[in-house]
Amino acid sequence: MTASPDPSPLRKPLLIVAAGKTFADIREAQGDFDDWIAAGLGDALPLLRIDAQHEAARLPDPSELSAVVVSGSHAMVSHREPWSEQLALWMRRCVEGQVPVLGICYGHQLLAHAFGGLVDNLPGGPEVGTHTVRLMAEAGQDALLAGLPGQFPAQLVHYQSVLRLPEGAVRLARSDMEPHQAFRVGGCGWGVQFHPEFSVDAMRGYLAHVNATRDAASQLDGTAASTPHAASLLGRFAALAGARELQSAAAA
Repeated sequence: MTASPDPSPLRKPLLIVAAGKTFADIREAQGDFDDWIAAGLGDALPLLRIDAQHEAARLPDPSELSAVVVSGSHAMVSHREPWSEQLALWMRRCVEGQVPVLGICYGHQLLAHAFGGLVDNLPGGPEVGTHTVRLMAEAGQDALLAGLPGQFPAQLVHYQSVLRLPEGAVRLARSDMEPHQAFRVGGCGWGVQFHPEFSVDAMRGYLAHVNATRDAASQLDGTAASTPHAASLLGRFAALAGARELQSAAAA
């Protein structure tokens, strides 16, 4: 587990759980998932990082944290690897303990799985490139998404999908290919299938990697464009987590 400098030592840290790593060439040139997430979160809260695939046994007690972000991964939730199942149980503990959780891509799918949703291969997939995400009416009253435009571009790369939301979950966004682009569960658990942490260069890198595995007839013609509204989600989540922590401290 690694820590970033703490701008306020009295505040609980926000934990970034790295569920996997990006491709080696992208990582060498641009950094990794957890680096991009940390940059998007800013420095309002002290940050910790943990590698879930190798350090799942060291996941802290949720009460020690202000919030959690779980990254994407090249693993598949439906494979139910031991580290992933352990992380899913821990994510549920966090949400049930009123610790805000944001799951991104793999983290989004794992959050749904943790609460009884169904995750498997995306019909007609994969969905790769910059695509339009459309908010549902329920997003207008959501603590994290309220105030965003009704539709906005977002970076996407996924082969699996939340095919069925957990019971009681609130659907917050969709795209043309993916009906569950965002959801909320348990009051303070959010999942987003898109990647708010991806830059245009990261998206281009993924398009190149995906097309390198396909023959000439099945090349994806996806585009990569700027996604400022999607990118703002990480700062919004950090602000939400910080406000909740201050409220809890004041009530204590």
